[in-house]
Amino acid sequence: MSTEPIRFDTKIAVLLRDDLEPWQRLNVTAFLVSGLGTQLPEVIGEPYEDADGVRYLPMFRQPVLVFEATKETLTAAHVRVLSRSLPRALFTSDLFATGNDRDNRAAVRAVPTGELDLVGLAVYGPRNAVDKAVKGARMHP
Repeated sequence: MSTEPIRFDTKIAVLLRDDLEPWQRLNVTAFLVSGLGTQLPEVIGEPYEDADGVRYLPMFRQPVLVFEATKETLTAAHVRVLSRSLPRALFTSDLFATGNDRDNRAAVRAVPTGELDLVGLAVYGPRNAVDKAVKGARMHP
């Protein structure tokens, strides 16, 4: 078994607006990363199994880095993510008022791209492209 550290050439980043309540940060992060795993099978590792043979679901194969930023920085990151065609998931402030997937999708569909009130964004891609997309954000405390 190798003891060399594993370095990934890709990155998973979640960018949260810095004015969210703690419960909102957790909720938004959970929703955002769920979108990546559904469309990008390469981000998912192997299933887990404990010493008694009990199996557990697979998870991401690499860390998820969580950042925070102002509304303006989040909006700029969204523009950069779109311009680079990076796989992404979004969460808007409107989604806090809905209670199901159908209403969530309708709330996003009702707003033009440039007018979305973003509170969170998840992005996956080559490390350098993701770093450039989240430029100006800081690691979540």
